[in-house]
Amino acid sequence: MDQISRPLDSAKFHDPRLTAAGEVRATVALRALETLWFNTGTVCNLTCRNCYIESSPRNDRLSYLTRTEVGAYLEEIERDRLPTSLIGFTGGEPFMNPDIIGMLDDVLSRGLKALVLTNAMKPLRKLRAPLLALKDKFGGLLTLRVSLDHYDPVIHEAERGRRTWRPALDGLIWLARNGFRLDVAGRRFTGETESSLRDGFARLFAEHDIPVDAHDRVRLMLFPEMEAERDVPEITTACWGILHKSPDDVMCAGARMVVKRRDAAAPVVLACTLLAYDPRFEMGTTLREASRAVSLNHPFCASFCVLGGAACSR
Repeated sequence: MDQISRPLDSAKFHDPRLTAAGEVRATVALRALETLWFNTGTVCNLTCRNCYIESSPRNDRLSYLTRTEVGAYLEEIERDRLPTSLIGFTGGEPFMNPDIIGMLDDVLSRGLKALVLTNAMKPLRKLRAPLLALKDKFGGLLTLRVSLDHYDPVIHEAERGRRTWRPALDGLIWLARNGFRLDVAGRRFTGETESSLRDGFARLFAEHDIPVDAHDRVRLMLFPEMEAERDVPEITTACWGILHKSPDDVMCAGARMVVKRRDAAAPVVLACTLLAYDPRFEMGTTLREASRAVSLNHPFCASFCVLGGAACSR
């Protein structure tokens, strides 16, 4: 079931029940809603070369969520006594959303952990004072995961653009110096072994006294590339045994994501963080509606989650 570099077979990933070969497609039941993600909006200060969600300064296909809209889902978690312990914020760049500090305060005030995915650049820098206040008030409940695509600035800037390395590294160093709980997210796009990548990041972290263990797969997450048009195998029910994996290992067994589409009246809940634009993965407007099983009917289900072995939360 190795991934191969050819265009995606157009017959694949259509029927939610059967693969193109007529085999039963794998599904994943929601074991428990452990992590709820909020996409705060697709607007970003950067336009990266291969951003799976196409974030940019002009992409507002996913609108800014409001503090009130996020609060409604937090109330549903509390009212229905859901086992959710982690609230994630992704984008775009979450620190461009004008309600982000209030949303984080609401999450942390409920005793829930918060994880924010950020490039640690100018939008974060503008919010240093309120972020320090949140850290002082809630301590280790808040984690920031900084995107640093590679330990080599030339390779990082090939993906993120010119003059992006130093501001990102400076933001990471500032967070480290001020005692924030940190993770880092890198990419596996250079063909290096995972061991080599982790060793390179370890040298970078040691050089700048950044307290992240590069050999811890949670503290440094190395994500596989996602290319929707690259051919990958469809995941069947037989694959669990072949791959020695369980459906419980896949992200949608324990997570959902809330988004608000441009001009939409209300947010919707999606199966996961990766499939923001595919309407087949909309699961309703409430967490209760979104508790049904997910059909692994998208190339990212294979390339990122099952074969790539990645997940967005710890």
